[in-house]
Amino acid sequence: MRGPVTQFLFEFVSFGIKQAWACLFGGAMVALLLGTFLFYPDDAPLPRYDFLTLSALAIQIALLATKLESWEEAKVILVFHVVGTVMEIFKTYAGSWIYPEDAYLRIAGVPLFSGFMYASVGSYIARVWRIFEFRFDRFPPLWLQGLLALAIYINFFTHHFTIDIRWALYAATILIYGPCVIWFRPDEKHRFMPLVIGLLLVALFIWFAENIGTFARAWAYPGQEAGWRMVSIQKLGSWYLLMIISFVLVAGVHSTSTPKAGKA
Repeated sequence: MRGPVTQFLFEFVSFGIKQAWACLFGGAMVALLLGTFLFYPDDAPLPRYDFLTLSALAIQIALLATKLESWEEAKVILVFHVVGTVMEIFKTYAGSWIYPEDAYLRIAGVPLFSGFMYASVGSYIARVWRIFEFRFDRFPPLWLQGLLALAIYINFFTHHFTIDIRWALYAATILIYGPCVIWFRPDEKHRFMPLVIGLLLVALFIWFAENIGTFARAWAYPGQEAGWRMVSIQKLGSWYLLMIISFVLVAGVHSTSTPKAGKA
């Protein structure tokens, strides 16, 4: 029988392994960004961005072929891919960031691999939901979450032309998700944490990954053209809001099952 220390160590290791497994797509993408930055030949006939696009597509096909991702999860990832690509086209046009390298596979100047970076977020949420057997207490109505996600997405565009309501959106996430508790199973038993904390922690790790991506010159923010510097901590708030959109899309897939909690 495990003592408290042994139990903690087992759960800690199991939690880490499951998180790494859930990050399979995103981790592979980050490895590709860094690996191609360090080793991809400058004189290769295929541009680096196109190699990233084809590699990401191959990974996605492999996950489906090996049934590591379900078709239901793939549909959510595809939607998030499209949502992200549309936002990329607008944001690059608005000068929020740039892609400094050439590519054949691009839409309106945006290389197609960028959509897979958003897809990796959707993939993580879909996989972690299944792997950790999520359950919830006080789960908000899906229609309310949908309205919040829509408002967040619209504000990503409209704040360039009118008032930025992100602080109101932050407050709305607290009101809607603040009472909600998420239960997850790292090992034998379900553990819990406030859902808002869980979303913020995931956004923090995406921000870390984004710093790797900009270091690898996959894209560049204003001020990074001449040399790399850390991504502004303000981007953490953007990723937190973007996490809400991904979470709601995945929640829609699971809406046929009642997300009740309870100790296992």
